[in-house]
Amino acid sequence: MKHAQDDPRDHPLHSPTGPTSPGRRRTGPQEVRRVLRGQGRRISLAVALAAAGSALALAQPLVVRRVIEAAGAGLATGGAIGLLVVLFLAQAAVQAVARYVLTRTGEGVVLGLRLDLIAHLLRLPMRTYDRSRTGDLIARTAADSTALRLLVSEGFTDAVTGLVGLVGVVILMVWLDWVLFLIVLAVIAVGSVAVASVLRGIERASLHAQQATGAMTAELERALGAIRTVRASRAEERETRRIGAEARSAYRQSVRVGAMDAVVAPAITLTINGSFLLVLLIGGIRVAGEDGSVADLAAFLLYMLYLMSPVAAVFQALSTMRQGLGALRRISEVLDLPGEPGPEPERRPARPAHDVPVLEFQDVRFRYEPGRPVLRGVSFTVPRRGHVALIGSSGAGKSTVFALAERFYDPDAGRVLFEGRDIRTLGPAEHRARIGLVEQHAPVLYGTLRENLLYAAPCADPAELDRVVGLAQLSDVVARSPYGLDTPAGEHGMALSGGERQRVALARSLLTHPSLLLLDEPTAHLDALNEAALRRSIRRITHECALLVIAHRYSTIRAADLVVVLDGGRVVATGTHDELLRTSEHYRFLARAQGTGDVLSG
Repeated sequence: MKHAQDDPRDHPLHSPTGPTSPGRRRTGPQEVRRVLRGQGRRISLAVALAAAGSALALAQPLVVRRVIEAAGAGLATGGAIGLLVVLFLAQAAVQAVARYVLTRTGEGVVLGLRLDLIAHLLRLPMRTYDRSRTGDLIARTAADSTALRLLVSEGFTDAVTGLVGLVGVVILMVWLDWVLFLIVLAVIAVGSVAVASVLRGIERASLHAQQATGAMTAELERALGAIRTVRASRAEERETRRIGAEARSAYRQSVRVGAMDAVVAPAITLTINGSFLLVLLIGGIRVAGEDGSVADLAAFLLYMLYLMSPVAAVFQALSTMRQGLGALRRISEVLDLPGEPGPEPERRPARPAHDVPVLEFQDVRFRYEPGRPVLRGVSFTVPRRGHVALIGSSGAGKSTVFALAERFYDPDAGRVLFEGRDIRTLGPAEHRARIGLVEQHAPVLYGTLRENLLYAAPCADPAELDRVVGLAQLSDVVARSPYGLDTPAGEHGMALSGGERQRVALARSLLTHPSLLLLDEPTAHLDALNEAALRRSIRRITHECALLVIAHRYSTIRAADLVVVLDGGRVVATGTHDELLRTSEHYRFLARAQGTGDVLSG
């Protein structure tokens, strides 16, 4: 069901503050807290283990200093060397456990975000789906959440372990020789300025790369979703070029990220090596001039070696986190989208009277975009039992009536009542549980026939399943299928014919025992024999629930108890088929327009 849409630039995912303008929206503490929620204990444990590992590492140069001093004084060194070995092994074990905990925490964060995204994406208002590209939404759940793993499992891990080690090394270096430490600090500061400018470019390029990947996924989903049309139109090469252009854009941006990231590691290496050489040169001169001890210089140089690892880890973590922030921003944009509206305060009794219509439209007005109304004051009722046909030419508003009845949208004005209650006082799930919907294209999901039939009522018993299979004229389909109800339906139900898919959708809806069944031309894909059988089934169904049918075929309209005629978003006539032939000029026009008397315009 396609509608005229708002300008996509008005949508939050395409607004100037969204992905198309990465510099305006900043990822703040709120997004980071949302990423790390529920992981506080694991993070605290990992930090404590990392701190313990760093402490074990930092103690080793002091032991080496003691060994040198003992050897110079002619004292025994065996105990100190044994202690050094123990510290070394303990450090390796503790840091391995700490890294495992942080890695597991990172994976848990990614899993939590994916679950949140999946749940949120399946509950967005229909207007959001109208304005967004499905492939891009899928990319944010798959590719962007994978990229976010860099932010959490690698960037955060390196940042925590690096910072803990860095603080300890700095304290001990200042204690040993604050003059040499100031020299090291000055060199690192110069290198940091150079790296910082690169990091800003990495975040922008990473966001552009993720946007291009999302666009590529959307284009591929578009082509694969209509692959038969693509093949029939001989458009494979055109689609390859179209999708390939997005793939090349993603490649260019990813290479740009890699090029800037490649600068980070050499800059870090040059910074640390330069400071190491300066310390060695100045410290050696001081020792030669008897202004310092060899043991102190050896300990300081060892701390320089230890300093390389945390400094490199922190800088690399900043680079990695900059890349992950683009993914976090795109994911946050989706999670910040408002979900489907909940129920308003109840204003009607829960149990309707027997004479209350199952569905009532009261002066309903609706538009998908400003200035282009679709419904212009529609009013009609559907009784608790019976068969009502909704007819009209293309664009009259029939599909919109169904969308409002299912509460896919809320009216701009007027009211839609279900069993006497404004549907806005009902939760969407509560309301839809009592309405069945059979779309004209009758989507069938990947899985078996049984899984599709039980989709809306997974706990239905076998006897009830057999009943709706017979009622929807599916018995022959099941009988000739190689595995009966456990036969795969294929991708998008392509193992079934159009008529079979429609009957599967009908049986699926009947299994929920709805109060109202919405059918979008249920006989559109049936041959004459099956159409006659389905009409008999529909007549039996009217004893169980009300039917509102978008009708195109003359035979379907004649079978209805009441016909509602729409034109230009208004109800222009209601009555039985025979009454309307006598009283409605527009209905007679529609009847004449069908030519052979078989099909009314849809």
